[in-house]
Amino acid sequence: MTDLVQITADRGVATVTLNRAEKRNAVNLEMWVAIGEQCRRLALDSGVRVVVLRGSGDHFCAGADIGGLGAADDSYSRANREAEAAITQLPQPTIAFIRGSCVGGGVQIATSCDLRIADSTARFGITPARLGVVYPTRALERAVRLIGASAAKHLLLSAELIDAQRAERIGLVDEVHAPADAEERLDAFVTLLATERSQLTQQASKAMIDEIVEHGSVSDDLAQRWAREMSTSTDPAEGVAAFLERRTPKFTWTQTSAITDATAATTGPGNTTRSGNGGTS
Repeated sequence: MTDLVQITADRGVATVTLNRAEKRNAVNLEMWVAIGEQCRRLALDSGVRVVVLRGSGDHFCAGADIGGLGAADDSYSRANREAEAAITQLPQPTIAFIRGSCVGGGVQIATSCDLRIADSTARFGITPARLGVVYPTRALERAVRLIGASAAKHLLLSAELIDAQRAERIGLVDEVHAPADAEERLDAFVTLLATERSQLTQQASKAMIDEIVEHGSVSDDLAQRWAREMSTSTDPAEGVAAFLERRTPKFTWTQTSAITDATAATTGPGNTTRSGNGGTS
């Protein structure tokens, strides 16, 4: 496994770090493959409650490595699609922590996460118009759903960079903090998610919200699957007891084999073949 993508874990929080600081963490083929492999592994780890994606050094990700875009075969675009799918299909809450450059493939990675926390140094752009290539289809769909057609058109047609404050206004990021405060906010937020909130509620909510975004409603099968999980879990009783006793709840639900199997069935490379182009810088 390449050390260009590093994984650390602490108290239920797994951090995926793009580790190519000298290139502002531009993502090459080897890194796209590693992101996909690592995220598929994390999806099956019941001890991981939250996943954070970030870059080393002063930048999140300056985009895709331009050298890989001219590959003669489809290996680069396939690895790009599979990495994106692996991030979006993680059952755990996912957070992109962004500072410095977040451009092209960096935006693709960030918008594949559930939430985005940025510091005020962050700059965002979707820049394939500089290269004459087409942005990956699924990433484009996600951007339009997240920020709307007009804001997406501005970013894609102009290839201009925007600051963190504008990114927050259009909904591209959820929170912006001063550089001195952003890391502290990230730590407090992931600790809250990992230690004080029900993983059952989080994973059920994420799965159902994603289905609503994709299809407009929650299917009966998905609703019934999570109803079965709730009926056999002690989390509801613990949550009520903790509320009445005015204490922090001690939730115990983790991914069951049934949920893990369902995740594995949708995160493998063979299930990411919807059309789309490789990442762009």
